[in-house]
Amino acid sequence: MSVAVVGGGVMGLAATRVLAQRGEDVTVYEQFELGHTRGSSHGRSRIFRLSYAEEHWIKLAQRAYELWRELERETETTLLVLEGLIDAEEDPTQRLAAFDRCGVPYEELSADDVRTRFGYAYDDIERLVYTRDAGITLAHAAVDAFARSARAAGAEIREHSRVDDLRALPHDAVIVTAGGWAPQVLKSAEIELPATPTRETVAYFALPDDRTFPSVIDWASDGSFQLYALRAPGVGVKAGLHHSGKPTDPDTEGLPDEEVVASVAELVRRRFPFVDPTPLYSETCIYTNTADESFVCERHGRIVVGSACSGHGFKFAPAVGELLANLV
Repeated sequence: MSVAVVGGGVMGLAATRVLAQRGEDVTVYEQFELGHTRGSSHGRSRIFRLSYAEEHWIKLAQRAYELWRELERETETTLLVLEGLIDAEEDPTQRLAAFDRCGVPYEELSADDVRTRFGYAYDDIERLVYTRDAGITLAHAAVDAFARSARAAGAEIREHSRVDDLRALPHDAVIVTAGGWAPQVLKSAEIELPATPTRETVAYFALPDDRTFPSVIDWASDGSFQLYALRAPGVGVKAGLHHSGKPTDPDTEGLPDEEVVASVAELVRRRFPFVDPTPLYSETCIYTNTADESFVCERHGRIVVGSACSGHGFKFAPAVGELLANLV
């Protein structure tokens, strides 16, 4: 079959690789260049975790883990750096039950344990959960690896090729993995995507040494924020507040929200005493959000919708690529 993929971020390239390796004739249309900073796939790292309180997310992450390792072997590239993950929430009971059902290894740690092992300050949380099969995905390297693998299998990637009307594409099937641009481009085919793009802010901080830095998801008891922090190779620590961004037009180039940067810096000072809380720099990325943070992966005739993020999708990319290819 002749297949078009609209959007050359991590999800589009993951789907392209699968289809090309299955022998399909695949063309990617990317409006900017691969690895650009306008969307959702750029940067040094993203959190990789199996840690969810729902079994379907855990199972998808477990499949993604297998496929990340497969891509590493194929491209001879390191893509996962697993230093572990700390979940800081008041009651992890539901999460641990899901771990037990899905066979996810974990440790329950006290605040003293976490301070001794990692230097993190969580004296206000009684039960912290450490999962070892977690850490980061090297984001830029992952996008490059998917692209190299897809091209090696015969896919064509057309950069600086924007698609505004899906009906004009002459292919047998079309996958739309356009991130924040997906709702508007899908309207050209009279498909409604119930997702809202927001512009999120992340900040970077210096680490004093090469110590182990497990990723962190800090669940506030009042639901006011969700701090996430992870290693940013070559810089130090990357941190942000989940879903703190405002609705945005992805065609505009927005600036980081300095109020968010200040809030993140204060939380970094409080939670990671060994990290310099003065931000080195900040940047933005686009979330494409559904109401319940689920993914939209569905087929409408010859068009397959691949809107898989809501701010937590990168880790799943190879598994989502497989699902989208199966829908085609």
